[in-house]
Amino acid sequence: MATTKTTAAGAAAAAHAVTLTTPQPSRAYLTATVDEDSGELTETSRFRYLAGHPRQIRFDAKAGQFNIGGVTPLGNSLEFVPLAWRIFQDNILNMGRKTWAELFFVDAKGAVCAVLFHGYSVENLYRLIEPLFYDDLTLADVKVKITAEKKQTTKDGKAATYYIAQFSYTPADPAEVQALREFAEDFPIWREETYTGLAEIKTSAGYAAPQADEQPALLEATEAAPAAE
Repeated sequence: MATTKTTAAGAAAAAHAVTLTTPQPSRAYLTATVDEDSGELTETSRFRYLAGHPRQIRFDAKAGQFNIGGVTPLGNSLEFVPLAWRIFQDNILNMGRKTWAELFFVDAKGAVCAVLFHGYSVENLYRLIEPLFYDDLTLADVKVKITAEKKQTTKDGKAATYYIAQFSYTPADPAEVQALREFAEDFPIWREETYTGLAEIKTSAGYAAPQADEQPALLEATEAAPAAE
């Protein structure tokens, strides 16, 4: 019994020593490693982001499917903790002036992504934001699930099918919430293709487009920085 107690104590002491020497990153979205020979500390982002050019996730309202850039299918639902968002009115993508919801998030591979909605889907997002507000929460505090819901209408005497986005949420991992919040604090989260400078913002959080004279420098700095794997 004495030997067992001594061994357990020794293991606990060793584990404590490892904990004390494990480097802690300066920001929650970073990972920290120490070179065993030089003792040099290196911090690497867990997220991959080219400023102003997030990965484009599209919602095909005709098929009820999500995809990457109109090519790679993702299925009929998405689930993520929002990194940033805005609901706004603007004339973008040659579609006339509409009310849009633009959500930014990080996918399973660590890539920063953006997805757009308009029409009834935006109204459904508002229905999610309202109860969160009264619970002292925002979209950044929860894991949002977006599901394509089938609808039918009649046009010119013929039945037509379309899909709208329905939103629900579950509690999010606090550590992931913190990492995303700090990343949004450190980087301008925006999409160049949807930014006109003329939008009427209804609500937003974490979204920040740089001034025009800052954009080239930001892009060059991002391209020069080492990417996280």
